[in-house]
Amino acid sequence: MTRLLTAAFLLFSAFSLGFVAHAQMEGPVPTQVLVNVDAKSTAPANASGLTVQVNDHKEPLTGWAQVLPGSAQVAVLIDDGLRESVGRELDSLRAFVNSLPPGVEVMVGFMQNGHVVSDQPFTADHALVASTVHVPSGLPGMSASPYLCLSSFVRRWPDPGASSSSISLDASSNHKARFVLMLTNGVDPYNGSTSMMNQGSPYVDAAVKDAQRAGVAVYAIYYGDAGIRGESADNSGQNYLAQITQSTGGVNYWEGVGNPVSMAPFLKLFQGAIAETYVATFNAPAGKDAQKDMVRVKFSAPKTKFHAPEEVLPGNQE
Repeated sequence: MTRLLTAAFLLFSAFSLGFVAHAQMEGPVPTQVLVNVDAKSTAPANASGLTVQVNDHKEPLTGWAQVLPGSAQVAVLIDDGLRESVGRELDSLRAFVNSLPPGVEVMVGFMQNGHVVSDQPFTADHALVASTVHVPSGLPGMSASPYLCLSSFVRRWPDPGASSSSISLDASSNHKARFVLMLTNGVDPYNGSTSMMNQGSPYVDAAVKDAQRAGVAVYAIYYGDAGIRGESADNSGQNYLAQITQSTGGVNYWEGVGNPVSMAPFLKLFQGAIAETYVATFNAPAGKDAQKDMVRVKFSAPKTKFHAPEEVLPGNQE
């Protein structure tokens, strides 16, 4: 009888603890998200001028602070399948890296075979990172899929000072405001045809979710590679890049069919976007699965346009 009572007590205690943990997990938790103020708009001075809807319900903002250079990380991810003509843009890329404000941590990586390879991890030594910019291999399809590369990278966001072979799996480790600039044609060769009738890719969808869960704002500059070419490929890649940037709070930079005359104006716009990004803080309801259940968010303010992720993981901290 004593053993039965003890077992019952332990079972009840375990159930009670599980219930409390479950209740805590589903309660509102402080959440942060990156919000970019469009260049043509004026940034609100404080949280009182903004409205955020979480799962279609208004929530008060408890914080609104501009991202400072010392709390930002920028990853420039270059498709290693880009044609060698991108070589004429390397000086612009180096100038961009060197022109970042002191304190911004930056790295340059090349998307190869479904992952990202970098000679130098995140560092505030901009001259050192600029020296790692080189001409891509130019082999058709070298990236495998830029979206597989992006997923792999954001899921294992490198710690500053870590070697390229030592990548942290802890998404909260040394967490700063995270920005990615993808330089790619955006085509997903694993999804088959580039026809406009075939524009749903599970790899793009997965990359969107991975970036949203990691709190990463993804920007992109369209540039054709040495593989799939033609107007359908241009349109397919640009559509995918628009999808992933819009879903994560970034911007897709392009100027119609074909490669940009120069990347320099786009790089300047991207640098301006980083400077006009804010961390918004609010409470969001956590779901049953703390690693997967995200909430929809939408920001608004009078005469102001924002770029923000469409979904965020409750409890995310920038």
